[in-house]
Amino acid sequence: MPGVLPSHRPKDAADVHRTPVASRKEPAVCPTDDEAQVPRKTAKDKRSFDYVWRSGIAGGMAGCAAKTIVAPLDRVKILFQSHNPHFVKYTGSWYGVGQAMKDIYLQDGSVGLFRGHSATLLRIFPYAAIKFVAYEQIRAVVIPRKEKETPFRRLISGAMAGVTSVFFTYPLEVVRVRLAFETKKEGRSSLRSICKQIYHEGQLRKSAVSAVDSAGAAVSTVRGAAAPAVAQTSGFINFYRGFSPTLLGMVPYAGMSFLTHDTAGDLLRLPAIAQYTTLPKPENHPAGKPAPLRYWAELLAGGVAGMVSQTVSYPLEVIRRRMQVGGAVGDGHRMRIGETARLIMRERGFRGFFVGLTIGYAKVIPMAAAAFYTYERLKMVFGI
Repeated sequence: MPGVLPSHRPKDAADVHRTPVASRKEPAVCPTDDEAQVPRKTAKDKRSFDYVWRSGIAGGMAGCAAKTIVAPLDRVKILFQSHNPHFVKYTGSWYGVGQAMKDIYLQDGSVGLFRGHSATLLRIFPYAAIKFVAYEQIRAVVIPRKEKETPFRRLISGAMAGVTSVFFTYPLEVVRVRLAFETKKEGRSSLRSICKQIYHEGQLRKSAVSAVDSAGAAVSTVRGAAAPAVAQTSGFINFYRGFSPTLLGMVPYAGMSFLTHDTAGDLLRLPAIAQYTTLPKPENHPAGKPAPLRYWAELLAGGVAGMVSQTVSYPLEVIRRRMQVGGAVGDGHRMRIGETARLIMRERGFRGFFVGLTIGYAKVIPMAAAAFYTYERLKMVFGI
């Protein structure tokens, strides 16, 4: 009727049911106020090219950042592991580490502490990129569903990723170690000369041995015996010195690294402590992906992963270093894993397999922490 105000009786359940949803929804102050209005981003297909290149760039940058942080310690560690005659006296103590760094600085300046670092970055970017990409891809196959995620599958995924990356980048690692091994004041070898030296080492040994063989052949002929043959090889195979122990060491190192990091991440995301260790999911966070860890929690997970993996794989790493510099010291004989292990045991005993481990901890813990932290943060930036 005209002049009669409309009734303000409360609506019954049927009225509410008939009311359109849009009319009942209060407008959001900002898009994040109402999650229903901002659909969560769907997870990218890990096998897509877009995901692969994004994760590759993130992994390569993470590896470079981590290696740069610990480059001086890495230089000293290589000198200790490879039994460099000028630095043997410093092994076994933190005082020796500091003194070795001081000697390098006095001899070559700050540049000396980063000797071989350019070769390191050339190697580490593709190495880390391949490792992280391979882990994501292999993990997607080995662990297709959440219920399939077990420690063993994580271990296998990490180990296979490490083996894949080291296979493609190992020659650059040998060049880096040889550059870092040099300590003489003058006559520094360039990257090109080091590569040529490694490639032709077998040929140089052959020319030196041929004269000895000729003399030996004359003597042996008189005695009625054949001259002993000396097997020397040259070529690209020289860039794979120490490759066998590297593969053996990479299985526990990469496997335990990824396994420990993922397990530590799970523990830090437990409901009882999640409010202290995790960040709110960003707007572009893929659906189904765990909440990102706070910076200190991510660094902690990466640091623990580095410590565990370093402890497990360190003896094989020492053997690998000794094999890699085999052409730079001694008679250039390419020793096998067993020969190298016996030589280390004879020189230093069982402790010889852990020479430089304290430096290893000081290097690997911050390196792994920085690598995992940078990788996870860059994945957030790239939206994967």
